Amino acid sequence: MASDTVRDVQPGEAQGLIDQGWRLVDVRTDAEWAQGRVAGAHHVPMDQVVEQIGAHTEHPLLIMCASGGRSYRVAQYLAAQGIEVANLDGGIHAWEDAGLPVER
Repeated sequence: MASDTVRDVQPGEAQGLIDQGWRLVDVRTDAEWAQGRVAGAHHVPMDQVVEQIGAHTEHPLLIMCASGGRSYRVAQYLAAQGIEVANLDGGIHAWEDAGLPVER
């Protein structure tokens, strides 16, 4: 059951959630996305979340951005809509710092 509480997850835990079927949604801008992305992530820029997120809600969502701030705000909004959601704490920067792969 979803609630309006957003859980922050670290990159290692995030990888485990993805392996369990959570959908990774990257809310960064097109320019940020072009600089590098996590394989398998779905790109839904923050300003398009309301219009596009419905296509991704059949799975729990793990939201990411560059450092975790924008994604946390998006995750709060989605949780308030009753969607099961978590935030990648530290964003793609933390993902890379953890040694996890990024496509360029």
